[in-house]
Amino acid sequence: MNKSRTVSVQNQKSMPRKAPVKKMPMRKKRGVIGSLFLFIMKTLVFLFVGSILLVVIFRFVPVPFSAYMAETKIRCLVEGKDSQIYYHWIPIEKMAPYLPNAVIASEDQQFLDHHGFDFNAIMKAVKYNHSSKAKKKGRKKGASTISQQVAKNMFLWSDRSWLRKGAEVWFTLLIEVIWPKRRIMEVYLNTAQMGKNLFGVESAAQTYYRKSAKKVTRPQAALIAASLPNPVRFKIAHPSGYMYKKQAWILNQMYRLKREGVYAELMHKKW
Repeated sequence: MNKSRTVSVQNQKSMPRKAPVKKMPMRKKRGVIGSLFLFIMKTLVFLFVGSILLVVIFRFVPVPFSAYMAETKIRCLVEGKDSQIYYHWIPIEKMAPYLPNAVIASEDQQFLDHHGFDFNAIMKAVKYNHSSKAKKKGRKKGASTISQQVAKNMFLWSDRSWLRKGAEVWFTLLIEVIWPKRRIMEVYLNTAQMGKNLFGVESAAQTYYRKSAKKVTRPQAALIAASLPNPVRFKIAHPSGYMYKKQAWILNQMYRLKREGVYAELMHKKW
């Protein structure tokens, strides 16, 4: 009896055993997915916190350069063109009052009332862009507010992808919450493109009128605004008939805004 049990145990020992199933690849796969998810989450948190910090910093600090200035310089270097950027920051108090009035009249008459987005203008633009008139002219109408333009010029790149549009919405909300309207206008007038490689009203005034932005006249301010948002095509130095017509319209709107006290309201909006 004991002998048969011994033989049985020996036979079991001599039988080849099955190799254990290795589970390491599954664990490794889960580890890679977990690491990737963690990396994505850390990146999103970094971008989230970083974007808020940037907007808070530039609430108080003069802007050394904008993202669009950097993009312009890099593009010129790559193409082998003149990459000199003409830019000089000045506070809004050193600008003629006609300049903010002119760009509000031309670009965004609801600037003091909206919270970053003019939904009425957006609906009108969508309606126009789907009309036969727009298709015939081959030109679409935009509805970007001054706040949106600041968000794009300051922090983003210039293509028209949905990713950039989404980032523009985020930065527009941030600056509307953290910056007063006065600061948004100050940054806009300093960083908006006013010609080829030329940014801001001080550089524009010195280049085109040989004077400081503080001494710009009402018609000159209206002509600067008439070149926006495409000052490379609509040249301030050589105004077209269209620009003079737009200048006259802007001047009429400026008189109306002056009667409504828009500039005084803007300058008192510290917060």
